[in-house]
Amino acid sequence: MDKIGIYDFMAEPFHCDFSQRLMMGHLGNNMLNAADFHSTDRGFGMRYLLTINRSWVLSRLAIEMEEMPKMYTKFKVETWVESAMRYFTSRNFRVVGEDGKVYGYGRSIWAMIDTETRQPTDIYAIDNGAINNWIVTDKDCPIDKGGRVKMDNDAELVRTIDTYYNDVDINGHINSVKYIEHVLDLWDLDWYREHAIKRFEIAYVAEAHQGDKLSFYREQTGEQEYCVRICKDDNVETCRSKVTFF
Repeated sequence: MDKIGIYDFMAEPFHCDFSQRLMMGHLGNNMLNAADFHSTDRGFGMRYLLTINRSWVLSRLAIEMEEMPKMYTKFKVETWVESAMRYFTSRNFRVVGEDGKVYGYGRSIWAMIDTETRQPTDIYAIDNGAINNWIVTDKDCPIDKGGRVKMDNDAELVRTIDTYYNDVDINGHINSVKYIEHVLDLWDLDWYREHAIKRFEIAYVAEAHQGDKLSFYREQTGEQEYCVRICKDDNVETCRSKVTFF
């Protein structure tokens, strides 16, 4: 089996926005599905991990696009493991059309947790560190890895929302992609008529659960760059995000 996984997707019409292009949240979901298909096929995916009270959780995600696929466009998501350490692993993505056109790339960092204690656990303990057999070191992912999203303490509170059943994933906490959607909802249709998303990055800090209220603090940090801090009840930070438009 090849070290790089390649999976077919389509910009389905009801996953596209008013511009008839794929929404960022759905592209993120495609990437996470590709990651699961890749790891499952190679013996360290969720299907196996959940039987031993383990699970992958997303720690960081960065997506940088030249453009989003148009409605009905068929495309592939390529994914591969770039590196692995005891508690974290790096996984990359490339989004490419059937004609070879490269739409963009993604970078992600994952942790493995014990589903009972919710604490990080040793990745190398799975099948004697077999993940090392799948590391790819010679495939380029030419986007910035990103770093800590820096914000001032006086960032503006722009929205507080409730969380419900549809916000929760198989790990029992607020879904990674739901955070992406909630962040991007901070700008209205008129903004998106004039701007497209160049880069989206998010770093997850703490778990939130159904019933938690999420508060979104936004700060403009560049001409087309905004940072967002999300906090749950009692002002506990759950994640930070940075969005760059063009």
